[in-house]
Amino acid sequence: MTSSDAHLSRDERRRRTESTILDAARELFADAGFERTTIRAVAAQAGVDPALVMQYFGSKEGLFGAATRWNGEHESILTATSDTLAAAAIDDLLSHFEHADDREAAVALMRNCLTHPTALAAMRDQVMCERKEAVAAAIEGEDAQLRAGLFAACMVGLGMVRYLIKLEPVASASPEALHRLMEPALQALLAAPAAAAPGPTDPS
Repeated sequence: MTSSDAHLSRDERRRRTESTILDAARELFADAGFERTTIRAVAAQAGVDPALVMQYFGSKEGLFGAATRWNGEHESILTATSDTLAAAAIDDLLSHFEHADDREAAVALMRNCLTHPTALAAMRDQVMCERKEAVAAAIEGEDAQLRAGLFAACMVGLGMVRYLIKLEPVASASPEALHRLMEPALQALLAAPAAAAPGPTDPS
């Protein structure tokens, strides 16, 4: 215990230690991936005993789940209307990947979601499903769920290309450019398709 921690309560010291461990885990999971990140490496980076990491989080999977939970607010997309969903979704993505508080957790989750079942479940159930349901509820049409799912796929694709694959010029595009070019495409996807025109009448 450092001298600066001496005045803290036991619960406050625990919370501070957990936060330090999670910060180290986010960085390592984001940089090295799930398989190459070890409890020992996280403990060393956090400056604690590996047994303490296991005591707090139970397993590597438990640590990963806690470290990759997106804690940032995303009320804007959950409460958006059909007219504001595209802009809200882009802002939601940018806020998680470009704000320091959530960036490493978001990168770690997206990087590992295709290779590890814990990350896949978290990405699908904790991140995508809630947003997809909010989008589906805000739009109209019998295929609202499908369009909402395709909308989510577009946003995941943008996240992967911009932050993991780092394809230029998408990776360095300004938020203003993303809004200008992506919003119309996303809004077109959200719009209920026009009813098909009736075919020609059979004269017979």
